[in-house]
Amino acid sequence: MLFLGMPSWYEWLIILLIALLLFGGAKLPALARSMGASVNEFKKGLKDGTEEAKRGDSAPKDAP
Repeated sequence: MLFLGMPSWYEWLIILLIALLLFGGAKLPALARSMGASVNEFKKGLKDGTEEAKRGDSAPKDAP
């Protein structure tokens, strides 16, 4: 049976080992930082879009 929930600890370990092999130990912290920044920008965009929808604005904020 296929279970599509969160991976268990040993599956995370396998994913981490594969990431170490692909990117190397030196590049992983930079990769994690860039992924974190991407997630923050995505959340900021969602928040801005929600605020614009509540106001009823259809034009972007920085449009002339």
